[in-house]
Amino acid sequence: MKFNINNFLNISSQRSKIVDFQDLDHIDGVSISAVSADLYKFKRDELVLFYFRDGANYASVYTQSKLISENLKWNKKIKAKKIFALLVNTRNANALTGQEGYNALKMISSDLSSRLSEIQKRDEDAPKQISSKEILFGCTGTIGEKFPIEKIRASLPGLVEKIKYTQNKLIWMKAAMGIITTDLKPKVSMTETNIGSSKIKIYGIAKGSGMIYPNMATTLGYIFTDATLSSSILRDILKKNIETTFNAISCDGDTSTNDMVSIFSTCKVNHQKIKKYSDSRLKNFSKAVHDVLLNLAKQVVSDGEGASKFISINCINCKTEKDAKNISFKIANSLLVKTAIAGEDPNWGRVAMAIGNSDSKINEQKLSISFGPHKIFHKGSLYKSYNETKIMEYMKGSKIEIEVNIGQGIKNFKSYTMDLTKKYIEINADYRT
Repeated sequence: MKFNINNFLNISSQRSKIVDFQDLDHIDGVSISAVSADLYKFKRDELVLFYFRDGANYASVYTQSKLISENLKWNKKIKAKKIFALLVNTRNANALTGQEGYNALKMISSDLSSRLSEIQKRDEDAPKQISSKEILFGCTGTIGEKFPIEKIRASLPGLVEKIKYTQNKLIWMKAAMGIITTDLKPKVSMTETNIGSSKIKIYGIAKGSGMIYPNMATTLGYIFTDATLSSSILRDILKKNIETTFNAISCDGDTSTNDMVSIFSTCKVNHQKIKKYSDSRLKNFSKAVHDVLLNLAKQVVSDGEGASKFISINCINCKTEKDAKNISFKIANSLLVKTAIAGEDPNWGRVAMAIGNSDSKINEQKLSISFGPHKIFHKGSLYKSYNETKIMEYMKGSKIEIEVNIGQGIKNFKSYTMDLTKKYIEINADYRT
């Protein structure tokens, strides 16, 4: 599989190098292929296949938007016990394309399942007949444009032929770059943990830069593990960990029609059998999944369209977690807060404004606001040692932390966002041109 350096041009502009990214290598049971289907005006990979030659248990969470893409409609109807392929395309969201867009997926899945079944006959001792209902789709790109079925179908023979059974860092990078749209960098993450005495790998890739706000995942994210876990256990793990990772980020307050995060288990490690989610032996695995998801989610925010600063908003000591989340996102989604931070202006009054606009009850006499290590507002009045010069210097950094202490309980929530710059407007004004 040829490495397409054209996909790396945007990364070069940020002075990133392939060596800067984590060393994802091989996970048994996962095979990858990526090709160009000529969906863009310039040459790049934009069609990526993840093939599970022995099938994979799986779970997904999707957008809560009332308008969803045709591929999510397809995915939600899949009832197969195991998935054999995930096909991801960029440039076209296949959203608001109606029955024509859905029928395109039917034809593509039929073609792809037939070709993968032929590969099974060629390469497997006990070949399986793969069904079109054992294939998931991920789509991302422009909403409302005709889905390019002819180009994608024409690319399937080369895509299947270039499947690589053994992975390495370059192949994972090729896949991660193949699913991006306006992203400047590919997003990859990995960790290793144990179930019992058995070593387990957890790898993840994601894309996302704009139209980023939770309900559910704000992006496309795919997690792969060689653990032997049922789909129901994977579903519980994903549901638990999505709330404080992908559901804790916002770039622009807009939820996409195509949001999707999935986890796939190839069941290649013969570890101690886990029958239920509450098994204590899953604790380290669940934490490791959270680490990978949070790493990817933070990368999405850091690479937000036009972003110059990574912002975390830690809302603490609320009556309920709902209050903490509500207040945190009111700040994260405030255009006035985001533009002030872009301008390196310590205008904490905008943070106070956002807090006051939340649906939660606020007691001014218990409220405190800090920027990084610097206290600003403390229990009803300006902090006695407030020093704006020091805070102005702090605002010049690339990472800004805002802490809001509501002082009315013990529940906390931390969200992540980015500043709003002129570059964001330029990117989105020119998105289709």
